[in-house]
Amino acid sequence: MSVLKSFIAGEWVGEKTAKALPSAINGEIVAHTHDDTLDFKKAVEYGRKVGGKNLMAMDFQERALALKAMAMYLQEHKKELYALSMHTGSSKGDNGIDIDGGFGTLFSYASMGRRELPSGNVVHEGPVTPLGKNNHFAGTHILVPRGGVAVHIDAYNFPVWGMLEKFAPTFLAGMPCIVKPATSTCYVTELAVRLMQESGALPEGSLQLIIGSTGDLFEHLEEQDVVTFTGSAATARKLKNHPNIINRSIPFNAEADSLNSAILAPDVTPEHEEFDIFVKEVGREMTAKAGQKCTAIRRILVPKSQVDAVCGKLKERLSKVTVGDPSVEGVRMGALASIDQLEDVKANIQELLKTSELVTGGNGDFKPTGEGTDKGAFIEPHLLLCRNPENGCGAHDIEAFGPVATVIPYDTIEDAVSLCAEGRGSLVTTLTTRDPAIAGRIVPLLAAFHGRLHLLNAEAAQESTGHGSPLPMLKHGGPGRAGGGEELGGIRAVHHYLQRTAIQGSPSMLAAVTREYVRGAEVIETEVHPFRRHFEDLQINESLLTHRRTVTEADIVNFGCLSGDHFYMHFDEIAARDSQFGKRIAHGYFVLSAAAGLFVYPGEGPVLANYGLDTLRFIEPVAPGDTIRARLTCKRKIDQGRTSPDGHPQGVVVWDVQVHNQNDELVASYDILTLVAKKPG
Repeated sequence: MSVLKSFIAGEWVGEKTAKALPSAINGEIVAHTHDDTLDFKKAVEYGRKVGGKNLMAMDFQERALALKAMAMYLQEHKKELYALSMHTGSSKGDNGIDIDGGFGTLFSYASMGRRELPSGNVVHEGPVTPLGKNNHFAGTHILVPRGGVAVHIDAYNFPVWGMLEKFAPTFLAGMPCIVKPATSTCYVTELAVRLMQESGALPEGSLQLIIGSTGDLFEHLEEQDVVTFTGSAATARKLKNHPNIINRSIPFNAEADSLNSAILAPDVTPEHEEFDIFVKEVGREMTAKAGQKCTAIRRILVPKSQVDAVCGKLKERLSKVTVGDPSVEGVRMGALASIDQLEDVKANIQELLKTSELVTGGNGDFKPTGEGTDKGAFIEPHLLLCRNPENGCGAHDIEAFGPVATVIPYDTIEDAVSLCAEGRGSLVTTLTTRDPAIAGRIVPLLAAFHGRLHLLNAEAAQESTGHGSPLPMLKHGGPGRAGGGEELGGIRAVHHYLQRTAIQGSPSMLAAVTREYVRGAEVIETEVHPFRRHFEDLQINESLLTHRRTVTEADIVNFGCLSGDHFYMHFDEIAARDSQFGKRIAHGYFVLSAAAGLFVYPGEGPVLANYGLDTLRFIEPVAPGDTIRARLTCKRKIDQGRTSPDGHPQGVVVWDVQVHNQNDELVASYDILTLVAKKPG
């Protein structure tokens, strides 16, 4: 059998055989960990000096493109990962969650990075706040790469997704990673890292892999580093309290297993479609990944009047689940990740039975499907019932990390919220109800104890991604027992690996730092209209002050007739006189259109398209007889590496537009987003 290797300081390390890693399906040895000593001081220094340097040679946009390239390469080789991952006990559907889900996260962050992050390596987190009366002194915030390394310690249940969902935002932020997967399934992670290396998209030093113990790794971490952990709450507490983590105030983000719930609201009864949807959702979450999900449903809260109906339907559904070798046709649930995990689940079931009774599972005649499965880590789904939770319920404290859940009856929906809170913080709860009023009343109460809430009815079920599926654009994490940390959540996850800093100074200084035009900064005015410049030639702060235009009665009438907007403020002299403005005013969208007429260069040129407006505000009214002029300034340039449909390269340019009246009062303010061609060739 092969010896798995660590990837440290640019080299694959590992020759001496250590721990044997058996298949969860048949007990055969899949691989061995290595017993070679790793130099963690060297690994950390290499990450900072080599990985950090190479990542900083790229910008946000380039790193986003690299993520996409890695995702595409991994997708081309997913059959290799699927074949190997089978030994972890995963079915084909489970691999879809872990492997394809991991690829999807890379694709998502590649897309988010290109849409939401600038060129360069400084994120301007505005808005700019004036700090002086005459706008000579202002303040804002920036986000910059931390300059350290991120250590990611992952759980055994998702050897691919668990690594990639942390790696993607870290890489995008420009921070090198040291990944430590859980030992029992690390052979899948090792293959994924090898494929990422082969892709050619991974800069040297940006990703290192530890097989086995972390040794003295934590001793070499410094203030600019970050540690993340996924696993048990007990291990999270132990790592978080490492003396070096505490003494150096090193950020530590934990995502721990939690006692997640599914609540059947009292308005749903067996004759409703939502009742069957609820049962299906619970059954699916109990058996997906053999219940080895940090988001799996452990507590099933139902009205007392529905306990027998829910238990009966779930028992019927779970009895149809075929457990065994995932390669055998018809098998729907695979094995637990290891024999050790199997013994742990069995022990916790016995603890749960001290306050509950068994509804299904554990009757002694269970036999998994497939040859050699008698040596595998298989267990059938177990459904328990805690009839009298007021006398104590172990399900609020004990987690059997497998296909195990407990039905808990409640009296009122408010009682269900209280029972849910006894889990002391969860990643997710599903509330199944037909009544929006119940959701509106209960969700704010549940939210205080949860990282995510999944509201399920017949309409949502048509497209729902499910109770247990964390999505890249939504937060993953939860308070209390769930670890108190936060992962994913869109571009916010990237911000976790950047340093937020407040900066103060003159507008021109802030513009130089943020690489964005800041109002009040010195502008660059030239003889050439900005719309005649190619992307490369445009400079931040390059500006055009237009000629003037006096707004007339005819303008307002013509615009109203053309647009069909005959709102009284524009046409009814008497009603307008009684308004807060005391007179008729021009349409805001007329002012917008008139401003475009002032600053747009009419001839053919590099500006290809206007694809939107941001931050539009109408500040002061414009009346007949007022005179307006506009200032157009190049605010931001983003090189996304895009080409037009006919193959010509182009970039995004954001323009700041200010429209003033004859009294130099700001009447309209907005940003225009345009596509601008690069020079031919």
